[in-house]
Amino acid sequence: MTRPADFQRVRRLGKSYSHPLVVLIALPNELQKIRVGIGAGRSIGNAVKRNRAKRVLREVIRPHLDKLIHSNDLLLLARTKLLDSSRAEIEDAVQKLINRAGLANGRNHELSN
Repeated sequence: MTRPADFQRVRRLGKSYSHPLVVLIALPNELQKIRVGIGAGRSIGNAVKRNRAKRVLREVIRPHLDKLIHSNDLLLLARTKLLDSSRAEIEDAVQKLINRAGLANGRNHELSN
């Protein structure tokens, strides 16, 4: 997702799942593909820190995309503690949120590393 209108629609209508490091908001879509948006607010810090947080979230979600149920729009929002965490902790947080949201593909009920 790249358009601000898509981000707003997912934030307004989607179901939210939170973790101290990241928030996942999911909304079914009519498309036969999964779309992911990554965000980091000013509470994260300056532009350099926000971009780093978004880059880390992109890297963490990328390997899981083929294991997720299609026809969903996902929005990952970085929280303040994200930059102080290790990559393993961030991967674990995203994995837990995906499982809690029930987005893991039917043949893999839970995502694993």
